Formats: sequence, C-alpha cells, structure tokens
Amino acid sequence: MHMFKLGKHALLATAITIALSTPAHAVTDAEWSALKDEIQKMKAAYESRISELETRVKSAESKASAAEDKAVKVETRAAQAEQPKSTTSRFNPDVSLILQGKYAHMDDVDERHLTGFMQGGHDHGGERGFSLDHTELSLSANVDQIFRGYANFAIVDEEIEVEEAWFQTLGLGKGFSLKGGRFLSALGYQNEQHPHAWDFADNNLAYKALFGEGYGQDGLQLKWLAPTDLFIEPFVEIGRGAAFPGTDRNRNGAGAVAAGVHMGGDVGTSNSWRAGVSHLRTKASEREFEGHDPADVEVVGDFTGKSKTWLADFVWKWAPNGNTRTNNFKFAAEYFRRDESGTLNCDDADLADPSACTGALSGAYKSDQSGMYAQAVYQFMPQWRAGYRYDKLWRGDADFNGADIGGMIASLGDYDPSRHSLMLDWSPSEFSRVRLQYSKDKSMDGQSENQWFVQYIHSLGAHGAHKF
Repeated sequence: MHMFKLGKHALLATAITIALSTPAHAVTDAEWSALKDEIQKMKAAYESRISELETRVKSAESKASAAEDKAVKVETRAAQAEQPKSTTSRFNPDVSLILQGKYAHMDDVDERHLTGFMQGGHDHGGERGFSLDHTELSLSANVDQIFRGYANFAIVDEEIEVEEAWFQTLGLGKGFSLKGGRFLSALGYQNEQHPHAWDFADNNLAYKALFGEGYGQDGLQLKWLAPTDLFIEPFVEIGRGAAFPGTDRNRNGAGAVAAGVHMGGDVGTSNSWRAGVSHLRTKASEREFEGHDPADVEVVGDFTGKSKTWLADFVWKWAPNGNTRTNNFKFAAEYFRRDESGTLNCDDADLADPSACTGALSGAYKSDQSGMYAQAVYQFMPQWRAGYRYDKLWRGDADFNGADIGGMIASLGDYDPSRHSLMLDWSPSEFSRVRLQYSKDKSMDGQSENQWFVQYIHSLGAHGAHKF
C-alpha cells in the first residue's frame, strides 16, 4: 500500500519535470489548463489501477487464509481418524502362539519322582516318545492410559490351564508398579520364565522339588525400581497361597507372602549381571503325597503345617560390545533352602496290600532340605548355542515321629539326587529353535539313566521380549 501512495507523488513529479523540460516559451492560460486536465486524467487512471490491484491483493489474501483453514481442518480430521473413538470399540491385543513339542528317549519307569522329596504342582513333560510338550497362547495390550493386561494359557492335550491372567499399572509414579490377578512370582530367576524361554529342554531339579514347574500366585504384587544407577528392585507379594508347597485353605486374607530384592548393573560395555534374594512363606492343609515303603508297597499321606523357602540367584551375561548376534555367553545359578514343620499322616494306598504305614499313622514332621543348579550357555557362532547344566539336591533332615522318615517311606529316604545335562540348539530366527539334549539323570535312588531329547519351539505372532 505504501508503494502505491509513493507512486502517485512520483507521477505528479514526472509530469512537472516533462513540462519544465520543454523549450522555454510563453505559456498561455489555455495550455496550462490543458496540462492540468491531462495530469488529472493520468492521476485518475493510475488511482483506478491502484484500487483494482488493492482489491486483487485483498482477494488473494482472503483465499489463502481460507485454504489454510481448510488444510488445518483436514489435518485435524485425519488425526482424529487415527485415534480410537473409545477403548471399547477396538480389539487390538498382541496375540502370540507358542508351538512346542519334543521326542524323549528314556527308560521305562512306572512312577518318576525325586527320591527324598515330596513333590507337587505340575510338571509338563515326562512322557517317552513323541509328545506335544507345551503349547501356549498369550494375549497382551494396554487397557487404557492407566492399566495394561496380559493372559497366558497353557494347552496340553485336552486340558487348558490359565497360567497367568493379570493387570499392571502404567506410570504409577515414583518407580512403583502394581500387578494383580494370577501371575508367576518374582521369586528367584527362572520362576518368571515360561518353558519356551528355558535354555534346556526340561526343568531343573531345584524347581521340580520346590514348585513342580514354577510358583504362581493369585494376588497382588508391588515392585519398586530405585532411582539409582545400580539396578535395585525390591518386591512384595501377597496371595491365596493355593500353589505347592501350600494348599488352598478357603480363607480370608493372604495364604502366602513372598518378598525379595534384585540388583544388577553393567561392567564395561560387554558384561552385565543380576543377583537377588527372596523368601516365600506359606502354609499347607492336608497336602497330599504318594510314595513307597521299604518293601516297595504304595503308601499315601498328607502334610499339614508351615513351609518356608529361601532363594538366592545370580546371572552373568557377556556379549562383545553388547552385540549378541555373533557371540554371547550366559551363566545362571540358583540355590534354595526349604524348611517345613507340622503334622504328617501316612496310610496304605490299598487296603488289600498292607504297608509300613498300616493303621493310619500320624505324628510330627520336620524337614530341612536344599538344592541348586548352575548352567552355562555359549553362542559360539550366529544361530548356534551349546550349554551345560548341573543339578544337585540335598535331602537333609526329614524326621517323622522323632525318627528318619526313610525308615517308613523309602521314596522319602536319605538320598541326594543329581543330574548332568548337555545341549545344542539352532535358532534360524528369533521365532524358531530346534534343540538336542543329553542328560545323565540320577534323580531316583538306584536309577542311573541316559536321557535324550529333541525339541522344537516356534513362535507365531507378536511376542514380548524375555526378561534379563
């Protein structure tokens, strides 16, 4: 606009200059009048053009503003289209299916057990020949901005078991997180891992003796991640306590309490570690068991009392500069100690076949048992790993009515199970693995067994990263 105003003054100056630049002569009134008229016409013409240009500029600016508003509306609609209208209008969890099976070459043993130890829980596997070892279906997703959910179902032949089904808070603040429902306890190291994440084809003897497979909790878990450079994560759990070594007692309150702390960190750019201690306290009411007396006659019984378990775990990992693709190494070890005290009942399994427990014996029972495993797995080239595991259990003291229980129940006699295992596996991708394993098993008194396993593990769908 300022340019147009300056143009008017320039036009007048130009006209005067032209007039003054003409040869000097007498200018009549008529000539001055004609010059003024000409100047007025020129001025009117330029003002008309300037007005027309101003109108065009205003029109262009208006159109540009309208186009910009329209673009903003289109972007807003596009952004709204990408967002879910409500948390209930979409079904969008991550779904994963684990296919896991194996071939097992083992001796023909009627009743496999760990001599010297009462066993419970569930332990997938143990069948000879081909078997569908352990199929898992899992679903996980954020429920909303506050919670996320996860469910894992174990499918074995015609049985479907809910292994986990829990919610967990998101961003509770101050490093705290709360989990509720059914979940694998944070006890130890391996306990939170599902079978497809194990480094060997079967469970270690320590976990078989302690939990059957792993300890699951129906209840609440609170974890706190300390705001320190060193990884420090204490936890506490309260739950129903229905899983072995406890039993479901149909009561209000908590039937089991677990607590512990895990710590860890990096050593340089190639090494990392984690260590922890944890404790489980629960009770059992008429927890059933089966066994054999010294004459190999079947007996049955139950235990009522307190069970206390302590666990210590340690893990060390190495990968050159943190790159695990070509080479990496992992060492893991756990040690447990379990004390139980209460009342034990013992009777014949078959009335027609009397045993050392004939007459439904009952008396005080007290045991002090322990065990451990240590394993090392080395990836010596891309896709290929080799590993070794050593299992050892110490039966310790197990007294019934003031005497060693082995004199009455031979399957709980004074024997320390052990086992050596070697494995080789091939993983063509992160979604599949094929494994060969050999074990020298001495978990049963008088039985030294050579065991061979061929296992496959395939993952379909989105599957979350495994824990450290």
